[in-house]
Amino acid sequence: MKIVTAEAFKEERCRALETSALTSSVDDTVLNIIQTVRKEGDAALFRYTEQFDGAKLDILELSEKEWERAMFKVDPNVLGALTTAKEQIEQYHRLQKEKSWFEQVRPGVTLGQKVTPIERVGIYVPGGKAVYPSTVLMNVLPAKIAGVKEIYIVTPPDREGNISPSIIAAAKLAGADTIFKVGGAQAIAALAYGTETIPKVDKITGPGNQYVARAKKWVFGDVAIDMIAGPSEICIFADDTTNVSFAAADLLSQAEHDEMANAICVTTSDSFAEELQKEVAEQVKQLERYEIANASIEQFGRIIIANNIEEAHDIINFIAPEHLELMNEDAVSSMQQIQHAGAIFLGPYGPEALGDYVAGPNHTLPTSGTARFASPLGVYDFMKKSSIIHYTEEAFMREADAVATIANAEQLTGHAKSVLIRKEFFQ
Repeated sequence: MKIVTAEAFKEERCRALETSALTSSVDDTVLNIIQTVRKEGDAALFRYTEQFDGAKLDILELSEKEWERAMFKVDPNVLGALTTAKEQIEQYHRLQKEKSWFEQVRPGVTLGQKVTPIERVGIYVPGGKAVYPSTVLMNVLPAKIAGVKEIYIVTPPDREGNISPSIIAAAKLAGADTIFKVGGAQAIAALAYGTETIPKVDKITGPGNQYVARAKKWVFGDVAIDMIAGPSEICIFADDTTNVSFAAADLLSQAEHDEMANAICVTTSDSFAEELQKEVAEQVKQLERYEIANASIEQFGRIIIANNIEEAHDIINFIAPEHLELMNEDAVSSMQQIQHAGAIFLGPYGPEALGDYVAGPNHTLPTSGTARFASPLGVYDFMKKSSIIHYTEEAFMREADAVATIANAEQLTGHAKSVLIRKEFFQ
Protein backbone atom coordinates (compact mmCIF):
# COMPACT_ATOMS: atom_id res chain seq x y z
CA MET A 1 0.00 0.00 0.00
CA LYS A 2 1.19 3.49 -0.77
CA ILE A 3 1.58 6.04 2.02
CA VAL A 4 0.41 9.51 0.93
CA THR A 5 -0.54 12.85 2.45
CA ALA A 6 -4.15 13.98 2.61
CA GLU A 7 -3.49 16.72 0.07
CA ALA A 8 -1.82 14.29 -2.36
CA PHE A 9 -4.72 11.87 -2.03
CA LYS A 10 -7.28 14.56 -2.84
CA GLU A 11 -5.36 15.53 -5.96
CA GLU A 12 -5.06 11.88 -7.00
CA ARG A 13 -8.78 11.23 -6.45
CA CYS A 14 -9.79 14.32 -8.42
CA ARG A 15 -7.64 13.24 -11.35
CA ALA A 16 -9.12 9.76 -11.22
CA LEU A 17 -12.68 11.14 -11.27
CA GLU A 18 -11.90 13.14 -14.39
CA THR A 19 -10.90 9.98 -16.26
CA SER A 20 -13.32 7.49 -14.69
CA ALA A 21 -16.05 7.58 -17.36
CA LEU A 22 -16.79 4.18 -18.85
CA THR A 23 -15.70 3.63 -22.40
CA SER A 24 -18.26 4.03 -25.14
CA SER A 25 -17.78 0.36 -25.99
CA VAL A 26 -19.42 -0.64 -22.69
CA ASP A 27 -22.40 1.58 -23.45
CA ASP A 28 -22.61 0.28 -27.00
CA THR A 29 -22.60 -3.33 -25.78
CA VAL A 30 -25.17 -2.70 -23.06
CA LEU A 31 -27.55 -0.75 -25.28
CA ASN A 32 -27.38 -3.43 -27.95
CA ILE A 33 -28.21 -6.11 -25.36
CA ILE A 34 -31.13 -4.09 -23.98
CA GLN A 35 -32.59 -3.47 -27.43
CA THR A 36 -32.17 -7.12 -28.42
CA VAL A 37 -33.90 -8.40 -25.28
CA ARG A 38 -36.77 -5.96 -25.79
CA LYS A 39 -37.16 -7.22 -29.36
CA GLU A 40 -36.51 -10.96 -28.99
CA GLY A 41 -37.44 -11.71 -25.37
CA ASP A 42 -36.57 -15.16 -24.05
CA ALA A 43 -34.74 -16.14 -27.23
CA ALA A 44 -32.18 -13.41 -26.59
CA LEU A 45 -31.81 -14.48 -22.95
CA PHE A 46 -31.07 -18.09 -23.92
CA ARG A 47 -28.52 -16.94 -26.49
CA TYR A 48 -26.74 -14.49 -24.19
CA THR A 49 -26.65 -17.02 -21.34
CA GLU A 50 -24.86 -19.47 -23.59
CA GLN A 51 -22.55 -16.77 -24.96
CA PHE A 52 -21.55 -15.12 -21.66
CA ASP A 53 -22.03 -17.89 -19.07
CA GLY A 54 -21.39 -20.97 -21.19
CA ALA A 55 -24.71 -22.52 -20.15
CA LYS A 56 -27.15 -23.92 -22.70
CA LEU A 57 -30.57 -23.79 -21.04
CA ASP A 58 -33.97 -25.19 -21.95
CA ILE A 59 -35.84 -23.21 -19.32
CA LEU A 60 -35.05 -19.98 -17.47
CA GLU A 61 -37.05 -20.46 -14.29
CA LEU A 62 -35.70 -22.54 -11.42
CA SER A 63 -37.77 -25.72 -11.10
CA GLU A 64 -39.51 -26.96 -7.96
CA LYS A 65 -37.12 -29.92 -7.81
CA GLU A 66 -34.13 -27.56 -7.85
CA TRP A 67 -35.67 -25.55 -4.99
CA GLU A 68 -36.15 -28.74 -2.96
CA ARG A 69 -32.75 -30.29 -3.71
CA ALA A 70 -30.90 -27.12 -2.76
CA MET A 71 -32.06 -27.27 0.86
CA PHE A 72 -30.52 -30.73 1.22
CA LYS A 73 -27.27 -29.77 -0.50
CA VAL A 74 -26.47 -26.79 1.70
CA ASP A 75 -24.06 -27.37 4.58
CA PRO A 76 -26.19 -27.37 7.78
CA ASN A 77 -23.76 -24.92 9.38
CA VAL A 78 -24.20 -22.52 6.46
CA LEU A 79 -27.96 -22.88 6.64
CA GLY A 80 -27.87 -22.20 10.37
CA ALA A 81 -25.74 -19.09 9.88
CA LEU A 82 -28.05 -17.83 7.13
CA THR A 83 -31.02 -18.36 9.43
CA THR A 84 -29.33 -16.32 12.16
CA ALA A 85 -28.52 -13.58 9.66
CA LYS A 86 -32.12 -13.59 8.41
CA GLU A 87 -33.54 -13.12 11.90
CA GLN A 88 -31.18 -10.26 12.74
CA ILE A 89 -31.61 -8.50 9.40
CA GLU A 90 -35.39 -8.69 9.88
CA GLN A 91 -35.09 -7.36 13.43
CA TYR A 92 -33.24 -4.25 12.24
CA HIS A 93 -35.31 -3.58 9.15
CA ARG A 94 -38.67 -3.85 10.90
CA LEU A 95 -37.70 -0.66 12.74
CA GLN A 96 -37.52 1.17 9.40
CA LYS A 97 -41.09 0.54 8.29
CA GLU A 98 -43.09 3.74 7.89
CA LYS A 99 -46.82 4.09 8.46
CA SER A 100 -49.49 6.16 6.77
CA TRP A 101 -50.60 9.24 8.68
CA PHE A 102 -53.46 11.76 8.53
CA GLU A 103 -53.80 15.00 10.47
CA GLN A 104 -56.12 17.99 10.57
CA VAL A 105 -53.57 20.76 10.09
CA ARG A 106 -56.03 23.67 9.84
CA PRO A 107 -59.76 23.92 10.52
CA GLY A 108 -61.47 21.88 7.83
CA VAL A 109 -58.20 20.75 6.19
CA THR A 110 -57.00 17.19 6.61
CA LEU A 111 -53.67 16.26 5.06
CA GLY A 112 -51.80 13.02 5.15
CA GLN A 113 -49.46 10.54 3.59
CA LYS A 114 -50.49 7.09 2.41
CA VAL A 115 -47.59 4.63 2.41
CA THR A 116 -47.90 1.76 -0.07
CA PRO A 117 -45.45 -1.02 -0.96
CA ILE A 118 -44.13 -1.37 -4.49
CA GLU A 119 -45.97 -4.28 -6.12
CA ARG A 120 -43.24 -6.11 -8.06
CA VAL A 121 -39.46 -6.09 -7.50
CA GLY A 122 -36.55 -7.73 -9.33
CA ILE A 123 -33.33 -8.46 -7.45
CA TYR A 124 -29.98 -8.99 -9.16
CA VAL A 125 -27.63 -11.40 -7.38
CA PRO A 126 -24.10 -11.49 -8.86
CA GLY A 127 -22.21 -14.63 -9.80
CA GLY A 128 -18.73 -15.08 -11.22
CA LYS A 129 -15.88 -14.59 -8.76
CA ALA A 130 -17.93 -15.53 -5.67
CA VAL A 131 -21.35 -16.64 -4.42
CA TYR A 132 -23.44 -14.13 -2.46
CA PRO A 133 -26.34 -15.59 -0.45
CA SER A 134 -26.03 -12.57 1.83
CA THR A 135 -27.04 -10.34 -1.11
CA VAL A 136 -30.24 -12.35 -1.37
CA LEU A 137 -31.10 -11.76 2.29
CA MET A 138 -30.18 -8.08 2.23
CA ASN A 139 -32.43 -7.36 -0.75
CA VAL A 140 -35.36 -9.75 -0.32
CA LEU A 141 -35.99 -9.24 3.40
CA PRO A 142 -36.52 -5.43 3.31
CA ALA A 143 -38.85 -5.93 0.35
CA LYS A 144 -40.85 -8.55 2.25
CA ILE A 145 -41.07 -6.35 5.33
CA ALA A 146 -42.27 -3.47 3.15
CA GLY A 147 -45.04 -5.70 1.85
CA VAL A 148 -43.91 -6.22 -1.76
CA LYS A 149 -46.21 -8.84 -3.32
CA GLU A 150 -43.91 -10.29 -5.98
CA ILE A 151 -40.13 -10.67 -5.62
CA TYR A 152 -38.06 -12.20 -8.43
CA ILE A 153 -34.34 -12.99 -8.36
CA VAL A 154 -32.11 -13.07 -11.44
CA THR A 155 -28.64 -14.58 -11.17
CA PRO A 156 -26.23 -16.11 -13.70
CA PRO A 157 -25.96 -19.93 -13.76
CA ASP A 158 -22.74 -21.91 -13.88
CA ARG A 159 -21.69 -23.74 -17.04
CA GLU A 160 -23.91 -26.70 -16.14
CA GLY A 161 -26.91 -24.41 -15.83
CA ASN A 162 -27.04 -24.65 -12.05
CA ILE A 163 -27.50 -22.03 -9.34
CA SER A 164 -25.51 -22.30 -6.10
CA PRO A 165 -27.54 -24.15 -3.43
CA SER A 166 -26.69 -21.43 -0.90
CA ILE A 167 -28.28 -18.79 -3.17
CA ILE A 168 -31.41 -20.92 -3.49
CA ALA A 169 -31.52 -21.64 0.24
CA ALA A 170 -31.19 -17.95 1.07
CA ALA A 171 -33.97 -17.13 -1.41
CA LYS A 172 -36.24 -19.72 0.21
CA LEU A 173 -35.47 -18.49 3.72
CA ALA A 174 -36.13 -14.89 2.73
CA GLY A 175 -39.33 -15.64 0.82
CA ALA A 176 -38.50 -14.81 -2.80
CA ASP A 177 -41.11 -15.98 -5.32
CA THR A 178 -38.77 -17.47 -7.90
CA ILE A 179 -35.28 -17.42 -9.40
CA PHE A 180 -34.46 -16.94 -13.07
CA LYS A 181 -31.18 -18.28 -14.45
CA VAL A 182 -29.97 -15.20 -16.25
CA GLY A 183 -27.35 -12.58 -15.44
CA GLY A 184 -25.63 -9.56 -16.90
CA ALA A 185 -27.16 -6.61 -18.72
CA GLN A 186 -29.64 -9.00 -20.34
CA ALA A 187 -31.15 -9.81 -16.93
CA ILE A 188 -31.62 -6.12 -16.18
CA ALA A 189 -33.31 -5.61 -19.56
CA ALA A 190 -35.61 -8.56 -18.92
CA LEU A 191 -36.69 -7.20 -15.55
CA ALA A 192 -37.16 -3.69 -16.91
CA TYR A 193 -39.25 -4.60 -19.95
CA GLY A 194 -40.42 -8.18 -19.40
CA THR A 195 -40.14 -11.26 -21.62
CA GLU A 196 -42.31 -14.31 -22.20
CA THR A 197 -40.98 -15.83 -18.96
CA ILE A 198 -39.72 -12.95 -16.82
CA PRO A 199 -42.32 -10.42 -15.62
CA LYS A 200 -41.71 -6.70 -15.94
CA VAL A 201 -41.01 -5.27 -12.49
CA ASP A 202 -41.45 -1.85 -10.91
CA LYS A 203 -37.99 -1.65 -9.31
CA ILE A 204 -34.61 -3.37 -9.69
CA THR A 205 -32.15 -3.67 -6.80
CA GLY A 206 -28.88 -5.50 -6.24
CA PRO A 207 -25.22 -5.06 -7.22
CA GLY A 208 -23.37 -6.29 -10.31
CA ASN A 209 -20.42 -5.66 -12.61
CA GLN A 210 -19.98 -2.59 -14.82
CA TYR A 211 -22.31 -4.01 -17.48
CA VAL A 212 -25.06 -4.58 -14.92
CA ALA A 213 -24.51 -1.14 -13.39
CA ARG A 214 -24.61 0.55 -16.77
CA ALA A 215 -27.73 -1.37 -17.79
CA LYS A 216 -29.46 -0.22 -14.60
CA LYS A 217 -28.57 3.35 -15.46
CA TRP A 218 -29.96 3.02 -18.99
CA VAL A 219 -33.29 1.48 -17.93
CA PHE A 220 -33.80 3.96 -15.08
CA GLY A 221 -36.95 5.94 -15.76
CA ASP A 222 -38.71 3.00 -17.34
CA VAL A 223 -38.20 1.23 -14.02
CA ALA A 224 -36.89 2.36 -10.63
CA ILE A 225 -33.46 1.27 -9.39
CA ASP A 226 -31.74 1.32 -6.02
CA MET A 227 -28.35 2.79 -6.95
CA ILE A 228 -25.44 2.51 -9.36
CA ALA A 229 -23.01 0.36 -7.40
CA GLY A 230 -19.29 0.78 -7.96
CA PRO A 231 -16.35 -1.22 -6.58
CA SER A 232 -16.43 -2.05 -2.87
CA GLU A 233 -14.74 0.40 -0.48
CA ILE A 234 -13.47 0.49 3.07
CA CYS A 235 -11.93 3.37 4.99
CA ILE A 236 -10.40 2.93 8.43
CA PHE A 237 -9.55 5.77 10.80
CA ALA A 238 -6.68 4.61 13.01
CA ASP A 239 -4.23 6.04 15.51
CA ASP A 240 -1.48 4.71 17.78
CA THR A 241 -4.07 2.88 19.92
CA THR A 242 -5.36 0.83 16.97
CA ASN A 243 -4.48 -2.86 16.67
CA VAL A 244 -2.48 -2.94 13.44
CA SER A 245 -3.29 -6.57 12.65
CA PHE A 246 -7.03 -5.86 12.98
CA ALA A 247 -6.76 -2.89 10.64
CA ALA A 248 -4.77 -4.82 8.03
CA ALA A 249 -7.19 -7.75 8.08
CA ASP A 250 -10.19 -5.44 7.65
CA LEU A 251 -8.59 -3.62 4.71
CA LEU A 252 -7.90 -6.94 3.02
CA SER A 253 -11.45 -8.14 3.67
CA GLN A 254 -12.58 -5.60 1.10
CA ALA A 255 -9.58 -5.89 -1.19
CA GLU A 256 -10.42 -9.56 -1.81
CA HIS A 257 -13.77 -8.60 -3.41
CA ASP A 258 -12.20 -7.63 -6.72
CA GLU A 259 -9.20 -5.93 -8.26
CA MET A 260 -10.99 -2.57 -8.37
CA ALA A 261 -11.88 -2.51 -4.64
CA ASN A 262 -10.63 0.48 -2.62
CA ALA A 263 -8.99 -0.16 0.77
CA ILE A 264 -7.96 3.06 2.53
CA CYS A 265 -6.65 3.89 5.98
CA VAL A 266 -6.51 7.41 7.39
CA THR A 267 -4.21 7.96 10.34
CA THR A 268 -2.52 10.76 12.24
CA SER A 269 0.46 8.54 13.13
CA ASP A 270 3.51 8.15 10.88
CA SER A 271 4.71 5.12 12.82
CA PHE A 272 1.32 3.38 12.58
CA ALA A 273 1.27 4.00 8.81
CA GLU A 274 4.62 2.26 8.41
CA GLU A 275 3.58 -0.69 10.62
CA LEU A 276 0.32 -1.07 8.72
CA GLN A 277 2.06 -1.04 5.37
CA LYS A 278 4.26 -3.95 6.50
CA GLU A 279 1.36 -5.85 8.10
CA VAL A 280 -0.79 -5.65 4.98
CA ALA A 281 2.10 -6.91 2.86
CA GLU A 282 2.44 -9.94 5.17
CA GLN A 283 -1.27 -10.73 5.60
CA VAL A 284 -2.15 -10.52 1.91
CA LYS A 285 0.17 -13.47 1.24
CA GLN A 286 -2.05 -15.65 3.44
CA LEU A 287 -5.28 -15.05 1.53
CA GLU A 288 -6.78 -17.65 -0.78
CA ARG A 289 -7.78 -14.80 -3.08
CA TYR A 290 -4.25 -13.41 -2.99
CA GLU A 291 -4.04 -12.32 -6.61
CA ILE A 292 -7.27 -10.33 -6.43
CA ALA A 293 -6.52 -8.75 -3.06
CA ASN A 294 -2.93 -7.94 -3.95
CA ALA A 295 -3.96 -6.30 -7.23
CA SER A 296 -6.48 -4.17 -5.36
CA ILE A 297 -3.98 -3.15 -2.68
CA GLU A 298 -1.23 -2.40 -5.19
CA GLN A 299 -3.43 -0.27 -7.42
CA PHE A 300 -5.92 1.36 -5.07
CA GLY A 301 -4.72 0.73 -1.51
CA ARG A 302 -3.72 3.93 0.29
CA ILE A 303 -2.57 4.89 3.78
CA ILE A 304 -3.28 8.61 4.21
CA ILE A 305 -1.37 10.54 6.83
CA ALA A 306 -3.38 13.48 8.18
CA ASN A 307 -1.69 16.32 10.07
CA ASN A 308 -4.32 16.26 12.82
CA ILE A 309 -7.69 14.76 13.72
CA GLU A 310 -9.59 17.60 12.03
CA GLU A 311 -7.83 16.92 8.73
CA ALA A 312 -8.54 13.22 9.20
CA HIS A 313 -12.26 13.91 9.54
CA ASP A 314 -12.12 16.19 6.52
CA ILE A 315 -10.48 13.60 4.25
CA ILE A 316 -12.94 10.91 5.38
CA ASN A 317 -15.85 13.18 4.48
CA PHE A 318 -14.16 13.90 1.16
CA ILE A 319 -13.96 10.17 0.43
CA ALA A 320 -17.56 9.54 1.62
CA PRO A 321 -16.73 5.83 1.96
CA GLU A 322 -19.09 2.90 1.59
CA HIS A 323 -17.77 1.31 4.81
CA LEU A 324 -16.10 3.36 7.53
CA GLU A 325 -14.40 1.80 10.55
CA LEU A 326 -13.57 4.24 13.33
CA MET A 327 -10.83 2.40 15.21
CA ASN A 328 -9.27 5.45 16.80
CA GLU A 329 -9.24 6.09 20.56
CA ASP A 330 -12.35 8.30 20.66
CA ALA A 331 -14.47 6.73 17.95
CA VAL A 332 -17.78 8.10 19.28
CA SER A 333 -16.54 11.70 19.11
CA SER A 334 -15.23 11.13 15.60
CA MET A 335 -18.59 9.71 14.54
CA GLN A 336 -20.19 13.07 15.32
CA GLN A 337 -17.87 14.73 12.80
CA ILE A 338 -18.60 12.31 9.96
CA GLN A 339 -21.21 13.59 7.52
CA HIS A 340 -20.76 11.18 4.63
CA ALA A 341 -20.50 7.39 4.98
CA GLY A 342 -22.64 4.42 4.02
CA ALA A 343 -22.13 2.42 7.23
CA ILE A 344 -20.07 3.38 10.27
CA PHE A 345 -18.47 0.73 12.50
CA LEU A 346 -17.28 1.82 15.93
CA GLY A 347 -14.38 0.40 17.93
CA PRO A 348 -12.05 -2.58 17.61
CA TYR A 349 -14.80 -5.22 17.68
CA GLY A 350 -16.79 -3.90 14.73
CA PRO A 351 -15.13 -5.34 11.62
CA GLU A 352 -16.92 -4.57 8.38
CA ALA A 353 -17.61 -8.28 7.88
CA LEU A 354 -20.17 -8.14 10.71
CA GLY A 355 -22.18 -5.67 8.68
CA ASP A 356 -21.87 -7.81 5.56
CA TYR A 357 -23.60 -10.75 7.19
CA VAL A 358 -25.20 -10.78 10.61
CA ALA A 359 -25.26 -7.39 12.39
CA GLY A 360 -28.62 -6.44 10.87
CA PRO A 361 -28.18 -3.18 8.91
CA ASN A 362 -28.16 -3.54 5.14
CA HIS A 363 -24.89 -4.20 3.35
CA THR A 364 -26.12 -2.66 0.08
CA LEU A 365 -24.46 0.71 0.50
CA PRO A 366 -23.67 3.80 -1.58
CA THR A 367 -20.24 3.65 -3.25
CA SER A 368 -17.96 5.94 -5.26
CA GLY A 369 -18.63 8.96 -3.07
CA THR A 370 -22.41 8.74 -3.43
CA ALA A 371 -22.76 8.50 0.35
CA ARG A 372 -22.75 12.30 0.09
CA PHE A 373 -26.39 12.07 -0.99
CA ALA A 374 -27.48 8.41 -0.81
CA SER A 375 -28.40 5.95 1.94
CA PRO A 376 -28.12 2.20 2.54
CA LEU A 377 -30.82 0.03 1.00
CA GLY A 378 -33.77 -0.25 3.34
CA VAL A 379 -37.45 -0.97 3.73
CA TYR A 380 -38.10 2.62 2.60
CA ASP A 381 -36.68 1.72 -0.83
CA PHE A 382 -39.56 -0.69 -1.40
CA MET A 383 -42.34 1.70 -0.42
CA LYS A 384 -43.87 4.74 -2.07
CA LYS A 385 -45.95 7.58 -0.69
CA SER A 386 -49.10 9.31 -1.86
CA SER A 387 -50.16 12.72 -0.54
CA ILE A 388 -53.70 12.86 0.83
CA ILE A 389 -55.68 16.15 0.73
CA HIS A 390 -59.22 16.76 2.00
CA TYR A 391 -61.01 20.14 2.37
CA THR A 392 -64.39 20.94 3.79
CA GLU A 393 -66.53 23.55 2.03
CA GLU A 394 -65.66 26.20 4.60
CA ALA A 395 -61.93 25.53 4.33
CA PHE A 396 -62.14 25.61 0.52
CA MET A 397 -63.91 28.98 0.52
CA ARG A 398 -61.31 30.38 2.91
CA GLU A 399 -58.36 29.53 0.63
CA ALA A 400 -59.90 29.72 -2.85
CA ASP A 401 -58.91 33.34 -3.53
CA ALA A 402 -55.25 32.65 -2.69
CA VAL A 403 -55.20 29.75 -5.16
CA ALA A 404 -56.82 31.83 -7.91
CA THR A 405 -54.41 34.72 -7.31
CA ILE A 406 -51.30 32.52 -7.66
CA ALA A 407 -52.76 30.72 -10.69
CA ASN A 408 -53.50 33.99 -12.48
CA ALA A 409 -50.01 35.27 -11.64
CA GLU A 410 -48.66 32.22 -13.46
CA GLN A 411 -51.08 32.85 -16.34
CA LEU A 412 -52.75 29.51 -15.74
CA THR A 413 -56.30 30.81 -15.93
CA GLY A 414 -57.73 27.30 -16.22
CA HIS A 415 -56.36 26.55 -12.76
CA ALA A 416 -57.98 29.72 -11.42
CA LYS A 417 -61.30 28.92 -13.06
CA SER A 418 -61.38 25.41 -11.53
CA VAL A 419 -61.36 27.09 -8.13
CA LEU A 420 -63.59 30.09 -8.86
CA ILE A 421 -66.31 27.96 -10.49
CA ARG A 422 -66.70 26.15 -7.19
CA LYS A 423 -66.66 29.38 -5.22
CA GLU A 424 -69.46 30.78 -7.36
CA PHE A 425 -71.45 27.56 -7.00
CA PHE A 426 -71.28 27.51 -3.23
CA GLN A 427 -72.06 31.24 -2.96
